[in-house]
Amino acid sequence: MANHDLILGQSHNLGLRQNQQLVLGHNHNLGLGQNHDLELGQAHEHHLGLGQTHDHELGLGHPHDHELGLGQSDDHDGDAGHSYGHENELGMDRKPEEGDHELALPPHNHELALSENNELVVSENQELDQNLELAVDQNQEMGMEPTQDLSIEDSQLVVHTPVIQARTLAIAPNYELSVGQEFPDVISCRRALRDTAIGLHFEMQTIKSDKTRFTAKCASEGCPWRIHAAKLPGVPTFTIRTIHETHTCGGIAHLGHQQASVQWVANSVEQRLKENPNYKPKEILEEIHRVHGITLSYKQAWRGKERIMAAMRGSFEEGYRLLPQYCEQVKRTNPGSIASVYGNPTDNCFQRLFISFQASIYGFLNACRPLLGLDRTFLKSKYLGTLLLATGFDGDGALFPLAFGVVDEENDENWMWFLSELHNLLEINTENMPRLTILSDRQKGIVDGVEANFPTAFHGFCMRHLSESFRKEFNNTMLVNLLWEAAHALTVIEFEAKILEIEEISQDAAYWIRRIPPRLWATAYFEGTRFGHLTANIIESLNCWILEASGLPIIQMMECIRRQLMTWFNERRETSMQWTSILVPSAERRVAEALERARTYQVLRANEAEFEVISHEGTNIVDIRNRCCLCRGWQLYGLPCAHAVAALLSCRQNVHRFTESCFTVATYRKTYSQTIHPIPDKSLWKELSEGDPNANKAVEVVINPPKSLRPPGRPRKKRVRAEDRGRVKRVVHCSRCNQTGHFRTTCAAPI
Repeated sequence: MANHDLILGQSHNLGLRQNQQLVLGHNHNLGLGQNHDLELGQAHEHHLGLGQTHDHELGLGHPHDHELGLGQSDDHDGDAGHSYGHENELGMDRKPEEGDHELALPPHNHELALSENNELVVSENQELDQNLELAVDQNQEMGMEPTQDLSIEDSQLVVHTPVIQARTLAIAPNYELSVGQEFPDVISCRRALRDTAIGLHFEMQTIKSDKTRFTAKCASEGCPWRIHAAKLPGVPTFTIRTIHETHTCGGIAHLGHQQASVQWVANSVEQRLKENPNYKPKEILEEIHRVHGITLSYKQAWRGKERIMAAMRGSFEEGYRLLPQYCEQVKRTNPGSIASVYGNPTDNCFQRLFISFQASIYGFLNACRPLLGLDRTFLKSKYLGTLLLATGFDGDGALFPLAFGVVDEENDENWMWFLSELHNLLEINTENMPRLTILSDRQKGIVDGVEANFPTAFHGFCMRHLSESFRKEFNNTMLVNLLWEAAHALTVIEFEAKILEIEEISQDAAYWIRRIPPRLWATAYFEGTRFGHLTANIIESLNCWILEASGLPIIQMMECIRRQLMTWFNERRETSMQWTSILVPSAERRVAEALERARTYQVLRANEAEFEVISHEGTNIVDIRNRCCLCRGWQLYGLPCAHAVAALLSCRQNVHRFTESCFTVATYRKTYSQTIHPIPDKSLWKELSEGDPNANKAVEVVINPPKSLRPPGRPRKKRVRAEDRGRVKRVVHCSRCNQTGHFRTTCAAPI
């Protein structure tokens, strides 16, 4: 019975097939009726002691000593009054030694029974330790050969049948080294000796190491341990020639380890990182400490992770070098797309990258609102840089990314270049350039770029940027809310009322607001068509995945963006196919709300197009021919307001016919009708581009990484204490000039 592995799957039955037999030898009769089980548990007379309180243990020890053995102490009494002697036992013939893995099953809830379908089952109420992985493999055996029967005869319990399922038991590696032990090459030899030193907690000092020999000794002073390995002639195989004595040093006395190099860390966590690339250095440190008992620095864990990630996704330097080829692949797989990369003419260092997919260009020009948001986010990769974005909005109000630019740094010149590329993109793909409305933070580079490339566009403030600047200046939630209410006000009267409210609280805040022309941000004065979008809100909306992508090598980052766009296009296309309404869901909701309010309005008709609508709010004039209302809601949002709906219902008109075309389901489907196609792996680029002259030219172009290398150390963060979050900042007053926002000591007002 020795040296047979016992591997049991968790919650798996050990079944006896129909042609298998349970044999009781030597005049022992065991009667099993249809409803009688042979139960083995602590509470029955037939018991199989499985637990630390019995001598019979199911132990998983050294990998060579997993046995289903025969003990010699406990008796098993039968129902028929027959006493089974000490021969009939299931046990271990030795105590588990140090390093053995013992499976101790609690004695109360384990039932081993022969049921009516001839199965030897372990009942369902067993609870196994979560840390013990047990498996039953198709080719593994419990007991003797598969052709043998299950017998209780002459002191033998023999289990037949190979059992089902497979999960292997994780057994500690064997760190024993012996003379004559062979390794495929010198690298494998060094790795094995390093793992042994770490596993047995001693440090090793290399004496000689070259292509043909390796000699090392214990680093502890006076310890005689020494090992020598050499290459076999004619083959790359290394073999251990000599090992001198055992250790007398007692191992290392500190928590680190000399052999725990960055490469060792990388090898240790390679598989885990392949399964979960977001595995953090802190988690790597915890796992290495738990498994190996070694405490490493955060830097070692970070460098080990970076080494594996570079091997998996390519290095940051390789990303820049392959950019010209990547651009060619974008244009090859997505015809009509624009992809171009520019380097510094003097040193070929990366400067700019511009990418826009044909599916996005088609959807924006043919189905989206003529509204663009401009934003940027700073990259967190090794070489920094800035990602510039131009994003439209679909009929349902969701972001519709149109173009992406990556630049070595954000400056006026790079914004001018990005907007120039954007203008060329739109000019090439349409005969009539749409009159755009553009939202941004209106920094100088963007303002100059818009004026130079889109002179007819309406360029307004993104209210997110404006309100953040206002909050930093005054840090008063009430004032910020009033600012937003002023921005949303549809009429000049409403707007001025909100500004007066702000002025009552803080004259400085009102002065700050009045310095900014309202035509650039207030709905009541803005001349462009924003369809209710006061903010581009691009980065916040894309935050969940754009921030993660911003730390990747440049090609991996662009691929992350492309995959997200590809998924969005497909999901939104499929979702829209399920819609049965005329308008997109958000527009349907707004029209339904307007219909509900319109039922209480009184309508008076002046002619075939002009109506007077009377409500509790006042009187409004509606012109259905020009699609306008005195409240300005119809003009600003592109959907009939409640007053317009009341007028349309009074003359039996279909409300849906008086909405902008971009809100219809048909137009929405057109937005996502094109496909963003996948790009093959970089290993296939050369093969797929054979015979393409542009691809051959791209290979010759050299792009080096930019010079903006990320500085060492953790970036500084402005930390906000938890107790300060949401707290309204106290408005201070100057006792000298009686104004708010500063103290007497810092007052600059003239005396």
